[in-house]
Amino acid sequence: MPQLCHICTASKFLKRQSAAIVVVELVERPLPKPSDEGYIEARLLEALAEAKLALEYLERGFTRDAAGMAFHAWKALLAALLRLELERLKALAKTEEERRWLESRAVPRVPTVKMKELSRLLRDVGHEGITFVTDKALDLHDYQYHGPDPDMALSKYTTRESAAADMVELLQELTRRVEALKGRVRWSGELEKALEEVRRALESF
Repeated sequence: MPQLCHICTASKFLKRQSAAIVVVELVERPLPKPSDEGYIEARLLEALAEAKLALEYLERGFTRDAAGMAFHAWKALLAALLRLELERLKALAKTEEERRWLESRAVPRVPTVKMKELSRLLRDVGHEGITFVTDKALDLHDYQYHGPDPDMALSKYTTRESAAADMVELLQELTRRVEALKGRVRWSGELEKALEEVRRALESF
């Protein structure tokens, strides 16, 4: 019986390692150009891969690493949404310079310092509630660097548990918003599989 337990444990470990390799490969793939048809799908896959990694690190207790991955997952989703809504966003822009910036900087880079402003633009074209989730993502970005702060001077979280709860909520919202894009984007079997894996991982929290 002890030997059988060892075999089961080793088998689970190998499966987890194999799954982790697949997720890392997704994250490390070169991105298509924003003008390419596959850019939105690639960014959504990146968002789900980062979300899966965040949950794995969170399960192991590495909350600061998990926070960084959750932040990057949300940022990748914003990139996908900005590309999806680019023409509508450009129509809202007041100057040609703003339109060029949206296309050449906002979509490919999603500058962290502009995430609030970009989220407000997405809200204005129909993505309700997205600004509040971006605020949460930015709080987790601070937590990644500063950890829990009882004085709340450098981080909005006084405990690891509080940060972990926000991570789970953020990733639940991310999966909901990704799924809501079915019918609006090219939806592949790979995307469906990645979404299902994050859903299953969230069930543990």
